[in-house]
Amino acid sequence: MADKIRVAIAGYGNIGKYAVEGVQAERDMELKGVIRRQIPARIPAELQEIPVVTEVEALDPVDVVLLCVPTRNIREEAEKYLSKGICTVDSFDIHGRDMWELKNILDVTAKEHEAQAIISAGWDPGSDSMIRSVMNLIAPRGITYTNFGPGMSMGHSVVAKRVNGVEDAVSLTIPVGTGLHRRLVYVKLEPGADLARVEAAIKEDSYFSKDETHVYAVSDLNNIIDMGHGVRIEHKGKSGFTHNQLLTYEHRINNPAATSQIMVSAARAVVKQKPGCYTMLEVPVVDYLNLSLEEVVTRIV
Repeated sequence: MADKIRVAIAGYGNIGKYAVEGVQAERDMELKGVIRRQIPARIPAELQEIPVVTEVEALDPVDVVLLCVPTRNIREEAEKYLSKGICTVDSFDIHGRDMWELKNILDVTAKEHEAQAIISAGWDPGSDSMIRSVMNLIAPRGITYTNFGPGMSMGHSVVAKRVNGVEDAVSLTIPVGTGLHRRLVYVKLEPGADLARVEAAIKEDSYFSKDETHVYAVSDLNNIIDMGHGVRIEHKGKSGFTHNQLLTYEHRINNPAATSQIMVSAARAVVKQKPGCYTMLEVPVVDYLNLSLEEVVTRIV
């Protein structure tokens, strides 16, 4: 591998835009280019000096591709790059069985082509998963509540936008408490679209079907869009036989900026692993940091 980690970014939506800045800010990384499905007639000003291509082969050699694409496109995209021997990092945002299945599928491809992948490298799942694991380390017998928001969910918004009859959409997550959430989905309808059908399609999707969901038609989304988000994780459990261990973690963030930075840090970690597919929990924390082990021990530990 070169002295610097050579990174390409696939996709240029909310996360991709912040990922460009994230890579550029790292001393040990070099941004090789942005990969898009189609090259726009007008390249954005911030990409004027950066190669914009439709295939990774059009770039100089790349060590890692950050998959800044919708969750439901990640398997196809990851397999495409892993099969070329290129490492991948994504922010797949579906918990549970879907994540486990993706991990096992990509693990086969990665090992076959001597490449590495880190999946679900966002803030939840991702860094919040690491926080929950530490809470369970301290108090292993107990219960954890993860309360998201209030804020805009990028994954849910993307899903709502893809519903037939929707021109644009924003999905807000409102915490109800004890890990329960309300989804407020604001849609700008295409001409002639039926709100009742759009609402039914959104509520039937697995992204929304488990939560209380409300759908509203609006003419303008500009006043609703806000990249702010947050989480409050609460764990109550026992250390040994000692009760009432109460642990709380909270953050308020710019959603795509935080997600992309975690992906950038994971790009540093992924090249240090053996071939295979990993979740963030399986990778040593020190591998994500641009610090020597001595610096970690003396400054952080």
